[in-house]
Amino acid sequence: MQEIGKNFMKLTRFQYLEKTPQATGYPQPPLQKVLDDAIEIIKLPKPDTIHIKDMLIRHAIERRTSVRSYSDRPLTLSELSYLLWCTQGVKETIKDVVTFRNVPSAGARHALETYLLINKVEGLEPGLYRFLAIGHKLLQLDIRNDTAKKITRACLGQNFVKESAVTFIWTAMSYRMKWRYGERGYRYLHLDAGHVCQNLYLSAESIDCGVCAIGAFLDDDMNELLNIDGEQEFVIYIATVGKK
Repeated sequence: MQEIGKNFMKLTRFQYLEKTPQATGYPQPPLQKVLDDAIEIIKLPKPDTIHIKDMLIRHAIERRTSVRSYSDRPLTLSELSYLLWCTQGVKETIKDVVTFRNVPSAGARHALETYLLINKVEGLEPGLYRFLAIGHKLLQLDIRNDTAKKITRACLGQNFVKESAVTFIWTAMSYRMKWRYGERGYRYLHLDAGHVCQNLYLSAESIDCGVCAIGAFLDDDMNELLNIDGEQEFVIYIATVGKK
């Protein structure tokens, strides 16, 4: 067991890679997860209509820190839309081929999906949602009263999860990346998650919000709560957001 990390790095070196599904002619997977799990589809404010105070990027970087205590102030729907735009916003789509977004991704594969535990956002019922990056909309998935408690428990009881205004939960669609890069794609999934979360930290600064990234969670429990299989799609990273 002590060699798992070392073996992963070794076995995903280029010299061990086999021919990828893309190279062998298999069709690429969808650019976005299908919509078969939605209770309701909610339109978000369009990114070009959202007005955020100007902030020098240097100031945002220097002020960035992990924040675990939040005020009771809710986020507005426009502020949530802004954070989603900064972390996964689609700038251009070539239909069925590729999306170009506000964050980098290996080969523009953009193999992450964004789920949201909504606790305090104006105009939204508390519960579990999923972001549609293509179309910039929200899918309402689960608004049962115990959702926040269950997700907090799966995050090892870190209470700031349920006290946040919103908790971002990113999942990785493994084949979307493996189609082009094979087993080495697992490395890129983790790199992509880091890019996305850093954008969340920096964009949150301009709306007086703090962020805390979470890597400690019970994988199986989180996957089950999101009703995903843990292999083709699995939780890769989590971050809480709330007003300072």
